[in-house]
Amino acid sequence: MNIENTQSQMRKGVLEFCILSIIQRGEAYPSDIIEEMKKSNLQLLEGTLYPLLTRLKNADLLNYRWVESSGGPPRKYFSLTEKGTAFYQLLENTWREMADGVERVINSQGRGNSEEGIVKSEELIQNRQPTPDNPEPTPDNPQLTTDNPKPTTDNSQPTTNN
Repeated sequence: MNIENTQSQMRKGVLEFCILSIIQRGEAYPSDIIEEMKKSNLQLLEGTLYPLLTRLKNADLLNYRWVESSGGPPRKYFSLTEKGTAFYQLLENTWREMADGVERVINSQGRGNSEEGIVKSEELIQNRQPTPDNPEPTPDNPQLTTDNPKPTTDNSQPTTNN
């Protein structure tokens, strides 16, 4: 499995949310969005950003306005529409729920394959007390290990004591 592909898919999944998060704080110029993403170790290229901004604008989530620049062409600044603000709030709620859930999963002290879980399982096996349903194995009453709780069947020929 290629880790770069998995990492790329994870980034793509949150890219739109991050961009809208930057814009919801106030008007944003595309190069400022790219710079903020880079500062957060989330690489974003212009070739990715501009089509996404266009798609968000066409979905009526963003507006833009042109601002004259003293040192070059006019600049396009983006802001959220009312619909965009509502959409952003839904994304933020979804993100928080997912992030909380992921944190609970990766920090879980549950029964997984954690070292602690293995140690507890071994302690339970070592401290097992015989019960009527699970008696202590004896030479006359062989039992399988805890991996397979059914009694073994001895298919060997009986021995006779002469």
